[in-house]
Amino acid sequence: MRLDGKQLSPQSEAMKKTFQVSLGRAAEATESALEELLSSDPRPGEIARPEQLLSAMRHAALGGGKRLRPFLLIESARLFGKTGEMVIQTAAALECLHCYSLVHDDLPAMDDDDLRRGRPTVHKAFDEATAILAGDALLTLAFDILAGLDDDANVRIELIGGLARSAGIGGMAGGQMLDLAAENAPQDEKAVRRLQSMKTGALIRFACEAGAILGGASDTDRASLIAYGNCLGQAFQLADDLIDVTGQTASAGKTTGKDAARGKATLIAIHGIAGARARLDETIDEAIGLLAPFGTRGAILTDGARFIASRES
Repeated sequence: MRLDGKQLSPQSEAMKKTFQVSLGRAAEATESALEELLSSDPRPGEIARPEQLLSAMRHAALGGGKRLRPFLLIESARLFGKTGEMVIQTAAALECLHCYSLVHDDLPAMDDDDLRRGRPTVHKAFDEATAILAGDALLTLAFDILAGLDDDANVRIELIGGLARSAGIGGMAGGQMLDLAAENAPQDEKAVRRLQSMKTGALIRFACEAGAILGGASDTDRASLIAYGNCLGQAFQLADDLIDVTGQTASAGKTTGKDAARGKATLIAIHGIAGARARLDETIDEAIGLLAPFGTRGAILTDGARFIASRES
């Protein structure tokens, strides 16, 4: 079967399996790095690691999620022959920041969710104060990891600056602010795409760009990957919105049906389910087209785009 339910050729089935293996390997490598980074042993310069805070950070970051952003970073770097511990540590830093954003996004003052990745959210498993601090600590750990990379100083600076901009006022945090402000307020498509490009797209875009930075890509190739990442961010949010409307809580791993109840600004609210699906297909086609210059080397990233379009959680 195809990811969208249609019949696949034996060759396509083999490609799907190859993608799943690559996604699984990236997740395993990232999980292993996070396990070590979130051990009870203090890092150099740390005095101690309070047990409850560490437990909350581990609850937020370990044992769940597809690790899509690390996968995109790892495979983007692989396009240029860059592999190894440097890449994995960068992927782990990105995932720390992503997990921080989920912890804070789930808080009662934000999206007020009880479930994340099929488990109680951090403020439910612990308490609100612990959840806030766990998010803060994961955020700062991300930059600690990048600052300690054993690579050219210019690469470290680019990665740190790029992640900071993607996470900050002009990226994810700013997008979350726009998203909250847009609740129950009419929004046109341009406004919705802007807030989604910031809230959801910024970290996905950075994942692809970070791979290019680590791999020493040319300006042209780097621009292609940034554009590809931008399309993926749009596609990811479209798929997420469709899951909220058509998915089930058990399979999604989080509470569904909340967007309409809260008056969220989505493209489904503007175009309906069919229109959103059509735009998702168009965006995935655009993303795949941007990988054409890389030839067969971009096959796994092509499959990654198709995976985003078909995911159910």
